[in-house]
Amino acid sequence: MSTVSQRVTDKLLQKLLIKRFILAAGTYVLVLILTWVAALSDYFRASITTTVVTTVLVGLCQCALAMVFLKGWNRRFRDPSLTEFQVLLAIVWQTWLMANLDGARGTFLVLYLLILLFGLFHLGQRVFVRCAVLVFFSFAGLNLYEGYQMKLADPGLAAIQVCVLFVTLVWLCLYANYVQASRQRMRQRRYALQAHQETLRGMMRQLEDLVATDELTGLFNRRHFLSLAGRELLSMDAGSQHGLALIDLDHFKRINDVHGHAAGDQVLQVFAQVAGACLREGDVLARYGGEEFVLLLPDANTERLSVCCERLRLAFATAEPQGLEVQNLSLSVGMTLLLEGDDLDDALHRADQALYRAKRNGRNQCAAAWETVDA
Repeated sequence: MSTVSQRVTDKLLQKLLIKRFILAAGTYVLVLILTWVAALSDYFRASITTTVVTTVLVGLCQCALAMVFLKGWNRRFRDPSLTEFQVLLAIVWQTWLMANLDGARGTFLVLYLLILLFGLFHLGQRVFVRCAVLVFFSFAGLNLYEGYQMKLADPGLAAIQVCVLFVTLVWLCLYANYVQASRQRMRQRRYALQAHQETLRGMMRQLEDLVATDELTGLFNRRHFLSLAGRELLSMDAGSQHGLALIDLDHFKRINDVHGHAAGDQVLQVFAQVAGACLREGDVLARYGGEEFVLLLPDANTERLSVCCERLRLAFATAEPQGLEVQNLSLSVGMTLLLEGDDLDDALHRADQALYRAKRNGRNQCAAAWETVDA
């Protein structure tokens, strides 16, 4: 994954974690409202002052967590979501709340389960079980302590509540295990699908290369060149110009007749190698058909196009194909310029006329469409 893509992914993940924290903070607000309802209904043992102080402390805890997420400090931790920390903090506050409730303790018992549901999809199996064990022993320990202090109003009801909590926690742990296993299978399938997609993309790229490339020389083929040149024409700015040249290997039929078609193929490959060494990055060379090639030089004037084609002509004339006794290799070039609004067929026709003139004048030379016929 590129650096830019990774940065975008991290930003989206951070936004998701902030939204998740807002959900948790909203739950705290609702629980605080219920706590005040219990306090005003005489189901809360603590005084109003203690309730106010607790409300302020809970608010400060959530503000501190909000600062951590908004500043991005949570990214420094192994788990940027801080799920386990938030669950443990909520268990502490919930246990304090249960310690100060009288008859409404069973009603508020469901909030323990709500806390664990918050971590159902983000906590690992062992961590989830550890939090569930903490919930059970927090509530059971609270009842045992009050029973030891003889403060339990209804020990039988408290025992039933502990048992119900135990059964519910066991079921929730089993369900969490099922959910984690299902997520793991889905993750593996997603990775397998991504691997298949990458393989398919690679095969598509290879297919595109095969469609766009001449098998013998490794250069672009005629169809792909015409597509590239057409796009270049459409994207040309006012005042810009490109160089266009048609290149024909001289006496190529004689090479095939005397040395065989295998030798002719090798000569074509030698030309492709020579051209690759002479051209700059961004120049486009394609096999136009048979022994004819076409060259596109972006942002080139007449001087640069002439120099490039002449350098290519001289380099090919001095090339020595290995294992072949082919002498006097040469090529002829017809050159023209592509201007904004030009028609590609017209430009190719101009280059072809210049190439015809170069061959008529003795071959092994470069002729330009902007030159007069008598020049």
